[in-house]
Amino acid sequence: MSGKEDDGHTVNTRSFKMIWTFFHFGALLLGAFTSPTPSPSPTSSTDEGVCHIYNSGRSADCLGRQLEGVPWKQFPSTLEDIDLSYNKLQAVYAEDFLRLPKLQILKLRYNNISHIDNDAFKNNILLEQLDIFNNSLQEIPATALTPLMNLKELKMSNNLYKHVTLADSFSKFVKLKVLSMGGPLVMGLKKADFQPLKNIKLEVFAIKCSSNLSYYEPGSLEIIQTKQMGFDMAIDQRPNALLHMLHDLANKTFSVIQFRNLFEFMYYMGDEDIFQGLKHITAHQLIFHRGKFNENLLRMALINLQVAPIKRLRLQYIDFARSPTFVNSGAGSSITDLALDKLDLWYISNPDVLRFDWRFTWFNKIKELSIQYVYFNSVPCDSWVEMEGVEFLDVSNNRLQNEFLFNQQCDYKGTMPSLHTFNMSNNDLTSLKDLSSLTREFHQLQVLDFSNNKLGSAENCQDCIWQKNITRLIAHHNQFISEALCCLPTTVQYLDLSYCNLDHLDITYFEKATNLKELLLSGNKIKFIPSKWESPSLQSLALDGNSFGLISKESFEDMPQLSRLRAGNNPYHCTCELHAFVQDTMSKGKVNLTDWPWNYKCYHPEALLNTAISKYFPGQVACDIRLVIIICVATTAAVILILMLICYIFDLPWYTKATYQIIRAKYRAHKEKMAGELGTFTYHAFISYCHSDADWVRDQLLPCLENNKDPYRLCIHERDFMPGRWIIDNIIDNIESSRKVIFVLSRHFVNSEWCNYELYFAQQRAMGKTFSDVILVVKEPIDPSSLPSKYCKLKKMLSTKTYLEWPQQVNQQAFFWSQLKSVLGKPTMTRDGAHSIKSRTSSIGGISVIGPLIDRRPDTATPNVDKETKSQKEIINRNNDELSNQRQIPVVAF
Repeated sequence: MSGKEDDGHTVNTRSFKMIWTFFHFGALLLGAFTSPTPSPSPTSSTDEGVCHIYNSGRSADCLGRQLEGVPWKQFPSTLEDIDLSYNKLQAVYAEDFLRLPKLQILKLRYNNISHIDNDAFKNNILLEQLDIFNNSLQEIPATALTPLMNLKELKMSNNLYKHVTLADSFSKFVKLKVLSMGGPLVMGLKKADFQPLKNIKLEVFAIKCSSNLSYYEPGSLEIIQTKQMGFDMAIDQRPNALLHMLHDLANKTFSVIQFRNLFEFMYYMGDEDIFQGLKHITAHQLIFHRGKFNENLLRMALINLQVAPIKRLRLQYIDFARSPTFVNSGAGSSITDLALDKLDLWYISNPDVLRFDWRFTWFNKIKELSIQYVYFNSVPCDSWVEMEGVEFLDVSNNRLQNEFLFNQQCDYKGTMPSLHTFNMSNNDLTSLKDLSSLTREFHQLQVLDFSNNKLGSAENCQDCIWQKNITRLIAHHNQFISEALCCLPTTVQYLDLSYCNLDHLDITYFEKATNLKELLLSGNKIKFIPSKWESPSLQSLALDGNSFGLISKESFEDMPQLSRLRAGNNPYHCTCELHAFVQDTMSKGKVNLTDWPWNYKCYHPEALLNTAISKYFPGQVACDIRLVIIICVATTAAVILILMLICYIFDLPWYTKATYQIIRAKYRAHKEKMAGELGTFTYHAFISYCHSDADWVRDQLLPCLENNKDPYRLCIHERDFMPGRWIIDNIIDNIESSRKVIFVLSRHFVNSEWCNYELYFAQQRAMGKTFSDVILVVKEPIDPSSLPSKYCKLKKMLSTKTYLEWPQQVNQQAFFWSQLKSVLGKPTMTRDGAHSIKSRTSSIGGISVIGPLIDRRPDTATPNVDKETKSQKEIINRNNDELSNQRQIPVVAF
């Protein structure tokens, strides 16, 4: 059955193909289903009179060139096929095709040819197909056709000859298979007309006569041997002629018999059964094309078909009307034994044809019933009951609405017990629920087609219960929303949802449809492929023409049976993920991309727009994440090693630390300035050092800070202490008169008591102010933990206060001086002290005259020093009682 043989196409599509196949056959049979007036040219050319030569000089297309003569001078001698249809040719002359000995196909239809030379085809003995349909020939050109012994197809109907008597030369056309002849001026047929065809077995024979048939001699068609017979003649005036024609066809077997315009102008009103000859004819199909049928005539035909060995009946483009004389005699007038394999009712003008005898009993034993373009608006309840033998039902193209097809008052239980395929495509159906209610009781239903409707809205897709035998569902060209998928049957193995405006998929449905093997989703608007899309039985998937741009190996990993995939014509993002998918699919060969590579092009990025994905090859580094990680790690490690090497070679940590100290010092100076704590001092800095470091102070420190364009004013005890004053007073006054105090720390500094005093006084001065005034310069490395406990102040400062280290490398010393100057701040004007350096000191060779007063060498046990120390202590005790009460100064030996 055709419904079962449909593979991937809709039932409706198949029906249309069948329609146009038979239309073509009708044209072939009758040659002139249109009026003698030529149809408009199907093609046009701006280059009038020029033919298109193609197929390596073997074919010429001169169709619709408005030619008035055959352009034989333009034809190469290699031509085998020429189409000169739809032109203005009036004659065919001997020289037109003389130089074309290889000519096999010649089409001259729809011209105005009234004359053909007798020698027109004498050099075309290989000609197999000649088409001179719809011209103005006054007679059959028998002499011109005589040389064509290889002729297989001859179409010369719809010309102006009045008789169809064939010349004896036609008996030599033993290869002839297709013959159409006749025209609007042929008034009738005679028995002798076709005698030359007595021994020729045709495949197609078509005869056209006048719309007003005047005579038909019995036996006229008896001689014809053919598989397909076509009649284009109206028997309005001589309806009895049909009896003789059917008698001539009796006891023969045909594949198709077609009657065109059997009654062209009036309905048959007679009582004689003119179809009684059908019972003696064996034919696979009987076609009535156009013409007028009333109830009586249709009933005559059907009564005879009940007993005739004819399996298929088609009524198309029929003008049907009720018969005024028809008497409804109840069951007696019903057609109950019409056993046909297929009944087609196409383009019937009146839907009453469905129940022409006021019943539907004539559908009872029909296996395949196709009702198209009848536009009926209701299906009575009893019609479903009567169609008990129907296996294939096609009601497409009828503008059916829900209420036309499904009547809630009908009881569908037990109806359509044999229905296997139901086609409802190309209607106005909107409710899936109504369709499920209608077909729920069709227990044998397996194939359902409701494509090209308006199904899929949210409000009409609730509580759907389908017959569990449905395995094939065709629903393309509807308006589905994703939520409506839940109203589809879940037992299907084939599902076509192409062109349904779906923008995403409801995975819940596919989880339930465990038997689904083939899914078509072409032409939708799906923006992404759902993750975790599980379909264990799916073998074929079509996703072409959607809107997603990403696809990866993981997209279909939960479809273990998938073997065919069509996913072209999507706006792909050409990324490593897509490239990996293509490479994996191509290499494994498990999934066949059926439309690869033509329909796969890049949409993003813009630089790759319209680039074929088959030619997209991203770099390995860009796509291999493991390689990227390895390169990044290796590069980072190399950079770190290089930086470490640079730091080691150029002492970068030391410079970094020193730079940090300079910046910090500048920040502190700025902070002090903003706080208004910068007063006016006599000295920029007081230098505290031991005797062992005096050379470094004189040779390094003083020249660097004092011998500049902007010199610092420094205070050292050798040069700047006031002679005659107590040492303690000098220390205190000069520390107070200095902005900063610089301590030059070394192992010898630790052993000097006086340096410890100065450190103590400097700390006392810093109380209430800031410790930024104290600058520690470590000339030699000192371990704070190794210092005696009495130097707790120094220990604390070394552990909490950042200090400057004198670098031993010469190349780092310039940076040391920059750090020290940064800590000291910018040299500013200082007030002149009460005792200027020049007035207090006179240096010889850089040695102060007061130098011997204070010796900061390590303590030694000499009698003179002990005496001096003792004397000095007494003086201090007498004159500085207040100072002694406030500060407990240990005894220091000089």
